[in-house]
Amino acid sequence: MNIFTKRISETLNLPERSVDNTLQLLDEGCTIPFVSRYRKERTGGLDEVQIAQINETCERLKETAKRKETIIKTISEQGRLTPELEKRVNECWDAAELEDIYLPYKPKRRTRAQAARERGLEPLAAAIMLQREHDPEQAARRFVKGDVKDVQEAIKGAQDIIAENISEDEHSRQALRSAFRREAVITSKLKADKQAGKQETNGKADTADDKAGKYSDYFDFSEPLRRLPSHRLLAIRRGEAEGILKVNISPDDDECVERLKRRYVRGANKSSALVAEAAGDAYKRLLKPSIENEFAALSKERADEEAIKVFAGNLRQLLLAPPLGQKRTMGIDPGFRTGCKVVCLDAQGNLLHNETIFPDFCPGGRRAADAAERIREMIGKYEIEAIAIGNGTASRETEAFVKSVLPRQTNDKANILADPHGVKIQVFVVSEDGASVYSASKTARDEFPDKDVTVRGAVSIARRLMDPLAELVKIDPKSIGVGQYQHDVDQAKLKRSLDQTVESCVNSVGVNLNTASSHLLAYVSGLGTALAKNIIDYRAENGAFTSRSQLKKVPRLGPAAYEQCAGFLRIPGARNPLDNTAVHPESYKLVERMATDCGCSVTELINDRQKRGNIDLRRYVTDTVGMPTLTDIMAELEKPGRDPRGHAEEFAFDENVRTIDDLRPGMLLPGIVTNITNFGAFVDIGVHHDGLVHISQMADHYVSNPAQVVSLHQHVRVRVTDVDRKRNRISLSMI
Repeated sequence: MNIFTKRISETLNLPERSVDNTLQLLDEGCTIPFVSRYRKERTGGLDEVQIAQINETCERLKETAKRKETIIKTISEQGRLTPELEKRVNECWDAAELEDIYLPYKPKRRTRAQAARERGLEPLAAAIMLQREHDPEQAARRFVKGDVKDVQEAIKGAQDIIAENISEDEHSRQALRSAFRREAVITSKLKADKQAGKQETNGKADTADDKAGKYSDYFDFSEPLRRLPSHRLLAIRRGEAEGILKVNISPDDDECVERLKRRYVRGANKSSALVAEAAGDAYKRLLKPSIENEFAALSKERADEEAIKVFAGNLRQLLLAPPLGQKRTMGIDPGFRTGCKVVCLDAQGNLLHNETIFPDFCPGGRRAADAAERIREMIGKYEIEAIAIGNGTASRETEAFVKSVLPRQTNDKANILADPHGVKIQVFVVSEDGASVYSASKTARDEFPDKDVTVRGAVSIARRLMDPLAELVKIDPKSIGVGQYQHDVDQAKLKRSLDQTVESCVNSVGVNLNTASSHLLAYVSGLGTALAKNIIDYRAENGAFTSRSQLKKVPRLGPAAYEQCAGFLRIPGARNPLDNTAVHPESYKLVERMATDCGCSVTELINDRQKRGNIDLRRYVTDTVGMPTLTDIMAELEKPGRDPRGHAEEFAFDENVRTIDDLRPGMLLPGIVTNITNFGAFVDIGVHHDGLVHISQMADHYVSNPAQVVSLHQHVRVRVTDVDRKRNRISLSMI
């Protein structure tokens, strides 16, 4: 059993057997998606979140174990390690408590207490601490020699030693932590130099410092730290980092000092008074700054975790947005001055044509008729089935223009815009977030070396309508625009969380082995960048894969990688229909046995619901295959090759609202959720500035988490409650 199993089990409240088996699988190189999908019998049905928590907790425990080794080695080299101390260190797994144990032995820069000890004042400090000396000055005279000039200097040095001893005492630190946990208040104020600038401009903070204006809510702010939401803490810390705000975290200072005095002062003589002074100094100079820094870091870490959780949740929703599917698509990157960049893609997303048009809202509107004609010709020539328009500058104008030139769906063959299959041409407004990042990336240059960034951006817009997941994996998640203070949080933790989210989404949907890009394949369980490239190269040289087993011929893709990846790769039209399902090859013989028992082929079993309904799954339970796996297999046979994401739906903004000046309180408008935070959701209502639906305005009942009410890209109906045109802020309500 793993040495951390019991502790992880207790921490996460999970069965020890499940935890231990999960750790074994992860140690064997299995990925989280593979373990959660294909090893349910061993894990007890743990999901991806629980498996990730087990992995993360284990990593933290490993780091703590390494820290304990360092601490024991350092104390041992000092010759101060006792069996009792070593036992305490080995049994401690709380990071703060561990550092408290280590603090008296920790090498530190020269302190006032160390200087006093070097001058021989430690015996005097010990005598005063006992508080039996009614005349400490008399005792101090014995130490006036050498570097100690007089009695007051001796007493002061002794007090420095006492203060440091108090500050390094575990009970003192734990008591102060408890006070911070219960009572600490975080305050923020406009820094003095910014305040002076503000006064010089008659209190107009935005004029004095435009950057400071956005932090005006925190110029004189105070709230208990334990109740402060993560988004406010991150905003305050950003203001502090930018030199706008002065931030402080503090409990009741007087009460904390009194607690220390009650613990260390045991009399009413002159020595007791000196100890009381030392306790006050220990708190103000040593303890409080140390614990304040600790809580500042701890609160920031928790805020980071919450923000990363929100970002990962939004990213998951974005990546799992319903795709339009394989349809011939026109992509348009709107623009005023430089015109609209138009691309036409085939059903597989390959670029067929690109050009720039200048509708009537562009300079030189005389070309509007030509632009309309070009749209009509492209739709007819490339048999366009859907149009994706970027949601940036000139988006509303472009959408209106395109719809004005679309054909009425008639049977008149002279109308070149009539869809050849009699299907209405769908128009979608698509988020541009990250398109510019992609268009300038090496990935885009490799895909379209002879095209400029505007063409690449339009292609990305069209492709993200056809398959958001396949296109968005090419872009750094931080550039997609669905985060909350993503640049202020721990970047390593953020990257790890987002990479894990992308991996989870890719594997939950499955990947078409014959059409997937190397970027998409790289996220498939067990592959990575090198093997993804090898698959692409093999496909280019040998043609489309006809079976999963062909993967074994891909260079460097060994048995372990095959086991991890095979179940997540799909081959539509494969000879074996199971190759287009999430049924793992290791279970093929089991399915074939089911078909044989039913007197039919696997294909017939998939197509015959009645035959599947007659199967008694208990007959197929073995030591390694249980009901969870059998249930999953039957679900796959029910809908082979199913895409769990649903289908994209059209949406239209209010035609009478185009700019923020068109808005009036009370208006009811359609909108699209563009971002979800802890404090509410941002909604695009078609005026180039997203409005905010505060969490208090999301429902007529209490809402603790906005994600419980709305999802990313959800179509909603909102009411305008307030419009701040100066700051381009729009307040909305869903009540």
